[in-house]
Amino acid sequence: METKGESKDVVHQPVMPGEIVEWLRPAKGGIFVDCTAGLGGHTEALLTASSETRVVGIDRDPEALALARTRLSIFGDRVRLFQANFEDIGSVLESEGIMEARGILADLGVSSLQLERIERGFSFTSDAPLDMRMDPDSVVTAAELVNGLSERELADTIFEYGEERGSRKIARAIVRQRALGAMNTTKQLAEIVVRALNIRGHWRIHPATRTFQALRIAVNDELGALERFIPAGISALERGGRLAIISFHSLEDRIVKRSFLRESGHCICDRRGPQPALSRKESAAGAVVCDRCCATKRVNVLTRRPLRPKQEEMHRNPRSRSSLLRVCERV
Repeated sequence: METKGESKDVVHQPVMPGEIVEWLRPAKGGIFVDCTAGLGGHTEALLTASSETRVVGIDRDPEALALARTRLSIFGDRVRLFQANFEDIGSVLESEGIMEARGILADLGVSSLQLERIERGFSFTSDAPLDMRMDPDSVVTAAELVNGLSERELADTIFEYGEERGSRKIARAIVRQRALGAMNTTKQLAEIVVRALNIRGHWRIHPATRTFQALRIAVNDELGALERFIPAGISALERGGRLAIISFHSLEDRIVKRSFLRESGHCICDRRGPQPALSRKESAAGAVVCDRCCATKRVNVLTRRPLRPKQEEMHRNPRSRSSLLRVCERV
């Protein structure tokens, strides 16, 4: 499971901080937005780069923000923190009277704080309520999905968001088990997944990993929020400003890649089906617009392929190994 930190000893360690500082260029000063502030690691790196840098931090988790606020207090009014979903970046900046930002960051990993707080229900390593909400005030919990979705809905969710090939076996086992009583704990669910997949021998990755990922994504609408965030983030950039996104699995990275392509004026419509009509009208940026996928030239993609952490960082922080960084620049 992807995380922003490594363990309790290095819970404040952000992923690829050097690369973020290099690509967002906070040393030049200006307003930056850390859209997934978490415990404040990336925000601290941005603020340390220049005394002329200001950061607006956004996060859904009030517990993480409370810890970040303490950590970042030394920077005074150069940092402002808000509890919100990153897709609401526009309204957060408007509330601060900010029209444009020089750089925006989103780190899509689950924080170590969330994993290590057993009561949050993100991890199957300890028994806990089946919760998984990043924002504790959100309505839907993982337990409600597990106990309320139909067998087909469960299978589709686990397959689509967890890329779990055994999704139908798992869904069938869940429905059979919940007929005997509601499932409300992480241990119950993990045990059911293990039995359903019937994987023998040593596990390199726990059999329940993909199922837990799928439920977490569904509970928090992570992929939908990411789809909505990217165009909103680009709209919030000044000309020459940069958007950097760190993803941790193929579902996230695919959305970032396709969104960056579309926002750089490349049609992303399915080439296998009937071809959409293209509007050859020139936009304000001189871009061809696709009437179907709304491709418009608003950015240049700076990373042809996603950047990965250096070997030294992966050795120091093994949980950074799956991270992928993509960057675009507003034109």
